[in-house]
Amino acid sequence: MADFNYLVIDPTTGKEKKGNIQAETKDVAMQQLKSQGLAVISLEKANALTKEINISFGSSIKPRDLSVFCRQFISMVKAGVTILDTLNMLTEQTENKTMAKAIEGVHAEIQKGETLSDALAKYPKVFPDIMVSMVAAGEASGKIDVAFERMAEHFEKSAKMKAMIKKASVYPIMVAIVALAVVVVMLVKVIPAYEDMFEQMGGQLPAITRAVVAMSDSLMAYWYIYLIVVVGIVIGYKVFAKTVTGQIVLGKLARKAPVFGKLNVKNASSNFARTLSTLVYSGLPMMEALAITANTMSNYIYKQALIKAREEISKGIPLSEPIMDCGLFPPMVGHMTRIGEETGDLEGMLSKLADYYDEEVEMATATVMAAMEPMIILVLAAVVGTLVAAIMSPMLAMYTQMDSL
Repeated sequence: MADFNYLVIDPTTGKEKKGNIQAETKDVAMQQLKSQGLAVISLEKANALTKEINISFGSSIKPRDLSVFCRQFISMVKAGVTILDTLNMLTEQTENKTMAKAIEGVHAEIQKGETLSDALAKYPKVFPDIMVSMVAAGEASGKIDVAFERMAEHFEKSAKMKAMIKKASVYPIMVAIVALAVVVVMLVKVIPAYEDMFEQMGGQLPAITRAVVAMSDSLMAYWYIYLIVVVGIVIGYKVFAKTVTGQIVLGKLARKAPVFGKLNVKNASSNFARTLSTLVYSGLPMMEALAITANTMSNYIYKQALIKAREEISKGIPLSEPIMDCGLFPPMVGHMTRIGEETGDLEGMLSKLADYYDEEVEMATATVMAAMEPMIILVLAAVVGTLVAAIMSPMLAMYTQMDSL
């Protein structure tokens, strides 16, 4: 596949439009553009200087991007704009380049005769399964605006939950980085400056001072070994996290971790209830809804629990039983699910359950932040205090000797 830069005129707006397209040959690229109803002004193969470069770190599409897309789509469709024109305008308005290219691709697929849901399904890295399923249900019922409204709410709540979890985790990480930087600076700059003075004092230095000086000398002489060890640990962790054993171990640690454990359990409960309620609302069969919900779970052991629950349901067992038997969710999740099954309002109960755990996650996040602040301050004070004590101890000992003379 080769990249081609194009300049076309969009017949719906009459404006010039630049972009990039991938195709086997220039003729194929030309046919693709013309099939979209575009008037091609120029089409040239991209070179190293003109090729569009898209650099992304981690996941380039966030729940916030999807919620904005859904809201804008609803507003335009309700205003009487056709789906094709809506997608065309969203392509120009969307700042995220990856998403803009996907929307442009969806526009092209619909022009070829594909349904909106089938077109979205061709870009799984941008539009998740839950969105494709909801749009398909909306097309079948003739209520596509309702489907996008529900998805907008879903992604907004998901973005809010992720933001709160990130807020709770970023603070201790940043403080830990600052503490490490302080330790390195003191060991590399401050301690060596005092080392000559320590040697001139003569006599036996305090144990804490000897230990810190040894650490400083080691870091100065073998810094590259420490760097290799740190890089090795990071790479090793990433490799281990991709294995099944690693995912199981890290999943269990996430549930049992001090301070963060309860927060992770509540977040998993919220994600399960919110996603499943959204899919059940769309009329999706429970087997398919559970498969999609399982794929949205970031914790491997929760994902496996839902896959097992799906197998149990295929045997005629109610969903509430495997949910309670797995022991991963709080008892309330199983009880509310059972009530929903008995009353025939599973979607309503799951929706209420999601709202409840959304509030629980918010309160748990505030609790975690309140608990972490004094703990971090104490750890930072202990680290810096140890280094200060190592510097001051021999000086105090020297002053004591001078006073005794």
